[in-house]
Amino acid sequence: MRVLVIEDELRLAENVASALREGPGFAVDCAEDGDVGLALAKNRCYDLIILDLMLPKLDGLGILKRIRAAKDQTPVLVLTARSEVGSTIDLLNAGADDYLSKPFDLGELLARAKALIRRGKGTAHPTLHAGDVEVNTLEQSVTRGGQSITLSPMEYRILEYLIHRPRVVVSKQELLEHLYDFNWEHHSNVIEVHVSNLRRKMSGGDEAQMVGIDPVIETLRGRGYRLFLNRAGDE
Repeated sequence: MRVLVIEDELRLAENVASALREGPGFAVDCAEDGDVGLALAKNRCYDLIILDLMLPKLDGLGILKRIRAAKDQTPVLVLTARSEVGSTIDLLNAGADDYLSKPFDLGELLARAKALIRRGKGTAHPTLHAGDVEVNTLEQSVTRGGQSITLSPMEYRILEYLIHRPRVVVSKQELLEHLYDFNWEHHSNVIEVHVSNLRRKMSGGDEAQMVGIDPVIETLRGRGYRLFLNRAGDE
């Protein structure tokens, strides 16, 4: 998943970004003022926006109103030093999904961020299912047919993204946009390599040791990838 952090306090922004990268393994972009933050948000490639209320050039409430006016439904978690009831009401009425008052615990921020991303993709429970595949997003563990499967961090991120969108064809470009930040130098074949390894492991390769199981990831040449569910396991 990919998160945009719009925060002008550099140390705080760095701490939040590091927690998101090291904990759930999200890709993170940061913006130091409202104008840059709004420009990045317009790309609509984010699964969550973490938005400071008090920003130079354009404040958080102004960004939030413009995002929602553009029909962008990306979940937004607002960070605010204000405790007035009126400010909270304004934020929620403008379309904020949740808010945290500064100072806050990074563990709480991570929990709220993951919950907002899950709800934004249509599920509130941390354990996701597709056919006989189970993904625990809290533990970042994967099983298929009751067998535990060990994935690399990027293989897990690809599977988690696809399991949020069962039956939907997801292009290579979409995966690149949601799994990597702007600081990463894109290589055209990196997604193919990770998907190939993921398919092998999920289909009974060295890790799973499940002979005769159908592949989980379907490749549609020239279009992208789709989570494949066989008829027996399809929910």
